[in-house]
Amino acid sequence: MTSITERDAAEAQAAARLLAALQTRTACMPIRDLIGPTDLPAAYRVQERLTAGRVAGGARIIGRKIGLTSHAVQEQMGVDQPDFGVLFDDMAYTDGDAVPIDRLLQPKAEAEVAFVLKKDLGDGPLDTAQIADAIDYGVAAIEICDSRIDGWNIAFADTVADNASSGVYVLGTARKTLEEFAPVDVGMRMLINGVEVSTGNGAACLGDPLNAVAWLARAARDFGEPLRAGQVILSGALGPMRPLAAGDEVTVQISGLGEVTARFSEAASHSNQQEGNHE
Repeated sequence: MTSITERDAAEAQAAARLLAALQTRTACMPIRDLIGPTDLPAAYRVQERLTAGRVAGGARIIGRKIGLTSHAVQEQMGVDQPDFGVLFDDMAYTDGDAVPIDRLLQPKAEAEVAFVLKKDLGDGPLDTAQIADAIDYGVAAIEICDSRIDGWNIAFADTVADNASSGVYVLGTARKTLEEFAPVDVGMRMLINGVEVSTGNGAACLGDPLNAVAWLARAARDFGEPLRAGQVILSGALGPMRPLAAGDEVTVQISGLGEVTARFSEAASHSNQQEGNHE
């Protein structure tokens, strides 16, 4: 039987491995050899250590992301629930920005509806009615998922610990309230270099992106870090993700929300990066 000391040591080693991969931009081996492939509490404790390391390095938390919202992907991973990660200020870009590809290891793009909250979500039933009341507006978004695990060789614990395989994200500029669009009814097209590579809709995201945010609100509260007003929430993929390469241009079109575009440059400069203030 593993002692608490041994468990803590393994989780600290896992977090250090992921943080080193992030800082050196060099992919690492899976961390499931340290914490097991399906130990969810351990994986979130590792994620918490990774988050603490990022904050200690000067990063600021500005929101959350939801992953594994597709039932097909959940089945592929052998799980029956989504996962979540943290959004930091240095991950945020806006429509038309050039994203330096060198800050990413194995990027894959997916299209999402992003929400910005106007109310805290720490109390109450946290059902979809409360979620809708707490949302300020929605925008079209591109999430660039990335894995610090070499070759995307991930089990559930690997992706959870690795901040839900977060990379960067790009927000559109057309802000719409829920009186102006229904997230469940949106249709999505994603193009890379002008070629359609992915399609989907709001129902593909846990049946409704609002369901996904409700799940996240409850999970975040249980985790001890409830969602707060002003935070950005990436609600989950509307369709399949696709790999990216240097020089690619990605455009996401979401009905009711318009479109958002980002270019992935080979330049090392991060000068176009935004600070992530969406309040």
